[in-house]
Amino acid sequence: MDKITERDSKYRHLEKMTTAELLYNINQEDHFVPQAIKIILSDIEKLVDQVHICMSQAGRLFYIGAGTSGRLGIVDASECPPTFGVPHDWVIGLMAGGDTAMRKAVEFAEDDTTLALKDLKAFALNQDDFVIGIAASGTTPYVIGGLKYCQSKGINTGCITCNPGSPIADYADYPIICQVGPEFVTGSTRMKAGTAQKLILNMISTSVMIKLGRVKDNKMVDMQLSNNKLVDRGTKMVMAKTDLDYNAAKALLLETGSVRTAIEKGIT
Repeated sequence: MDKITERDSKYRHLEKMTTAELLYNINQEDHFVPQAIKIILSDIEKLVDQVHICMSQAGRLFYIGAGTSGRLGIVDASECPPTFGVPHDWVIGLMAGGDTAMRKAVEFAEDDTTLALKDLKAFALNQDDFVIGIAASGTTPYVIGGLKYCQSKGINTGCITCNPGSPIADYADYPIICQVGPEFVTGSTRMKAGTAQKLILNMISTSVMIKLGRVKDNKMVDMQLSNNKLVDRGTKMVMAKTDLDYNAAKALLLETGSVRTAIEKGIT
């Protein structure tokens, strides 16, 4: 298959560009990402709605990927508990090579078609779960093997890729194909492709959590109070919804440990 993500960059002799030229041209290429996502919003919508159905039935959301794609999935999953106050086993990121690969590449891990199957089996998957494979190329064996296994078990699958006609889409019930074009540095999919994947993951997890009731109005009322900045933010949220002053709102927040609960108590 012709991989758009591997096509030659339209820019030549990058080493001869000035810093200003490098930055300008990278920025120009980045402008293509939101445009490419806009075209496929209806596909993202279908996936989000199905993930919401699954998670409303006590299902979990899994991300599987390798390299940059795997790291982005883990980042998105790890940010859901502090942002939305959900358990750590609601959204789970898995990558070829395990946690070690977050910082240092594990050679040939992504080429093992059985590794994702082993990683997923450790979580006792069921038909209420939803598994999203992330691969810019759409050809990563680790991801394809994982999605193929899930489909064989009747588990909902989706994918995020930047190449049309890629094998990963054959094993995704809800494929998301975001064509951002060749990279500024030929084949460096941590750039536009990675940016597209990050934006789409943001859209998926945020939309699903809102639909699950984890946001009230436009506020993160279930966020974890894990540092002073968040305590201050939570205090101001309580103040905005009650007649309490800052000190009283903060005291109530620290007592309850929850913005949502503090607001409910403060109103009554």
